[in-house]
Amino acid sequence: MSNIKEVNLGSQGLTVPTIGLGCMGMTTGFGGDIYGKADEQEAIATIHRSLELGGSFLDTADIYGPFLNERLIAKAIKGNREKYIIATKFGFEIDDNGQATGAFNGSKNYVKKAVERSLKNLGTDYIDLYYLHRLDTNTPIEETVEAMGELVKEGKIKYIGLSEVGSETIRKAHQVHPLTAVQSEYSLFEREIEELGILDTLKELGISLIAYSPVGRGFLNGEIQKPEDFNENDFRKFIPKYQGEQFYKNVELVNEIKKVAVEKNITSAQLAIAWVIAKGHTPIPGTKRVKYVQENIAAAGISLTQEDLSRLERIIPLGTETGARYDAQSMKGVNV
Repeated sequence: MSNIKEVNLGSQGLTVPTIGLGCMGMTTGFGGDIYGKADEQEAIATIHRSLELGGSFLDTADIYGPFLNERLIAKAIKGNREKYIIATKFGFEIDDNGQATGAFNGSKNYVKKAVERSLKNLGTDYIDLYYLHRLDTNTPIEETVEAMGELVKEGKIKYIGLSEVGSETIRKAHQVHPLTAVQSEYSLFEREIEELGILDTLKELGISLIAYSPVGRGFLNGEIQKPEDFNENDFRKFIPKYQGEQFYKNVELVNEIKKVAVEKNITSAQLAIAWVIAKGHTPIPGTKRVKYVQENIAAAGISLTQEDLSRLERIIPLGTETGARYDAQSMKGVNV
């Protein structure tokens, strides 16, 4: 086992390794492959290798598949459930036929329905960290969190989180039941939650940030240099951040970051992960390959000085335009 440091998430008692494993790409979802083809055996081997290295914190969601991702994790953790910390999410409404409806649902009845489904798909009787994936603007956040709090009392979930929410929503929710974590996209390439003061709100309330896409959906590894480097069905091709003129501007920024990584004899992806950790947050880089989970976990042992951080942030200062991270319609559902 490695000596990955552990960190306290929030103030309710949850302790996790300083780096988690995002599992979304391990199965198909959203109508196709995510970051290229997935292989079930390689994905399970990746989860097992992560655990061997001390990486026991897995992140999934019912919408990934739908359900395929949670079921894959169930296979991977079978017989070893107590060794893993499982986080999953609900809120993208999924009907009884297993189809996404396109709506968000945070109603009390749906919370109860969704958790039972996830427990069954994960093959477990409890979930360590349960997030509302997106805010349902038709349901008061107080109702959703009250229902989640009841699940804590019932022992079905241990800790509560929200995803992609703004400061006002966080404050309202936290008054109903203490939040342990908020999950949002955060990286050298995406710092909007910092600009909006959401990070300040989390710090004030003692809630931790779980940073997904800390490597900018893989873009910060520096291997994507032209649009043709994306696979034909790669969903990153449809994200404004990686389209048109913005794509080439972002490549220039990545190449500058790469120079710093080369000097340190580490990969650009490792540098990006180490930056998030140095900022005091918990990254959950996604991968489905053993090679990359080993590299990612090694990044948790990289120390960056204040000068290193300043240098990186001079390359991409706060407020730098790197493009929207979703299409216009999807952006309406974040930081609300």
